[in-house]
Amino acid sequence: MDINDIEKWHFALTEETCNYLLKLVLEGKKKATTSSLWGYEIEGGKIPETGTRSIITDWNGISKCLVKTTKVRIMPYKDITFEIAVLEGEDDSLESWRKNHEKFFKEEGRLLGYEFSEDMPVIFEEFEVVERY
Repeated sequence: MDINDIEKWHFALTEETCNYLLKLVLEGKKKATTSSLWGYEIEGGKIPETGTRSIITDWNGISKCLVKTTKVRIMPYKDITFEIAVLEGEDDSLESWRKNHEKFFKEEGRLLGYEFSEDMPVIFEEFEVVERY
């Protein structure tokens, strides 16, 4: 498999958060991520599907691991439960998860041109690490 032909992406809007979340993936603690459906639509991105393979990079674009999407759910932001959110491996409560993700979606929305809403559709993507680089 030629990794040059696989979609590459990184977490977050800052280097510190990006590399922290990547570290959680590489440690096996982070097994999911939540994205704005509106963000995908605005940027013309291909929505992940079960079986999709992609490469997660660090902030500098260096490939760190190949992941395979194992499950995708599209739902309103407000419907995320702690049982789902805990798969992201970032927070120890739903309140903390909501605070951190609301901050992210407000900033991403400001940059891309959408407004955060509790009703906004999000993509909850579960994945597994297939290979580390």
